[in-house]
Amino acid sequence: MIEQIQQPWPWYVAGIIIGLIVPALLILGNKSFGISSNLRHVCAACFPANIKFFKYDWKKEIWNFFFVGGIFLGAFLANHYLMTNAPIEVNPALQTELAQYGITNYNYMLPSELFSFEALFTLRGFIMMVLGGFLVGFGTRYAGGCTSGHSIMGLSNLQWPSLVATICFMAGGFFMANIILPWILSL
Repeated sequence: MIEQIQQPWPWYVAGIIIGLIVPALLILGNKSFGISSNLRHVCAACFPANIKFFKYDWKKEIWNFFFVGGIFLGAFLANHYLMTNAPIEVNPALQTELAQYGITNYNYMLPSELFSFEALFTLRGFIMMVLGGFLVGFGTRYAGGCTSGHSIMGLSNLQWPSLVATICFMAGGFFMANIILPWILSL
């Protein structure tokens, strides 16, 4: 059984599981699926209530803390108990392309040439981690939610703003992956 869990699951299995989360949340508690709103709840719980954006009853959304805690706990357990020491498999064509940018270490889930403490102090690493993190946070607030909230929950509720946001997420992702990312990696 453990060996089957350790193997990559087909996309359609994960898709069905994610697809079942939406109606379960709606039926069991009239809750919406999304991750980015949790940061607002954390800030509302930690910061003084004199900031207008954080002045609301965040305790009504306490279930979100358990949801995010479950994500962290699940990731920890999966990493500790289910991950094997098998090398990360990367398509040879992608390896050749990444080698042009100096990325050759596949020992970890994220390439250490981009995502490490040492890489943070390079122009490329700073752009990827700090500027990229800021843009993701800003974009999430500006769009009124993250990709999971809009693309999974919003589209399943037939919300027009979620369709627009999802189209913009996809267009931005294609532009980033094909135009901006190769430029950043060449720095």
